[in-house]
Amino acid sequence: MPKKATSIPVNPIDESGGGIFIARASLKDVHAFDGLEQSHRHDYHMFLLQEEGTIFMEIDFQEYEIKPWSVMYIHPSQVHRMRGAIENITASGWAIDNENLNPEYLKLLEDITPARPVSLAGETFSIISDTVSLCIRFFERKQERLYRSLLKDSCNALVALVISRYLGEYKSADKLSRFEMITRAFRAMLERNFITLKKPAEYAQSLHISASYLNECVKNTTGYSVSHHIQQRVMLEAKRLLYHSDKSVKEIAFELGYADYPYFSRLFAKATGMSALAFRRKNHE
Repeated sequence: MPKKATSIPVNPIDESGGGIFIARASLKDVHAFDGLEQSHRHDYHMFLLQEEGTIFMEIDFQEYEIKPWSVMYIHPSQVHRMRGAIENITASGWAIDNENLNPEYLKLLEDITPARPVSLAGETFSIISDTVSLCIRFFERKQERLYRSLLKDSCNALVALVISRYLGEYKSADKLSRFEMITRAFRAMLERNFITLKKPAEYAQSLHISASYLNECVKNTTGYSVSHHIQQRVMLEAKRLLYHSDKSVKEIAFELGYADYPYFSRLFAKATGMSALAFRRKNHE
């Protein structure tokens, strides 16, 4: 088994586009896929348009089959890697950091968690593929006097096209019930604050509602309590670090906001049915 990293690798964005990168690659561009079989995160928002062939990707311990004419969004926090052979592949990928992303789109992307591949109808695939080609041409025309604006605006339009496909898979905001709206706000806040905020009352206070009402909303919408969601988000991060790094359980506990290491160990065992060390051994056999 290859040596694990001291922490989960975070791949930075290519700086040539000033926080934006876009390209189309095929099997002959083998170098374009180098390193993708190693688990990693990004420091940007990543989008993949699968044009030809099928790839298999593992994202946070879930296996996904990404078929032709589908699109995939990967959040910066998600740990992922390519799996299996890469054969007869053509895919486009684009990356954009928070600074260049339209703030409205950033908020919408926070709701797409966890993301999964979305199949595209013929016309929609054609529109997105054509827009990718246009964005690639803008990306390469660095001599343009309005290069930054052209690239940023065109790539945000591309992001908007993808978001609209994901929104088609979910209820639109104007059709959400009060319970669903509060649950969505809680889950977005949880993603940003799970390391520092561990109590339901802390989230309720930030949302300007009572803890009991927040719990009612979340449980009615998801079937699980606020505490369960907090615990599961922390455990996901713990599993990521146990699997993808060689940090000790004590170091992981501290990184996740638990000064009381024995308490964290008991919490992990209760939530997963095994100790942290047993989880690490089981997933590296």
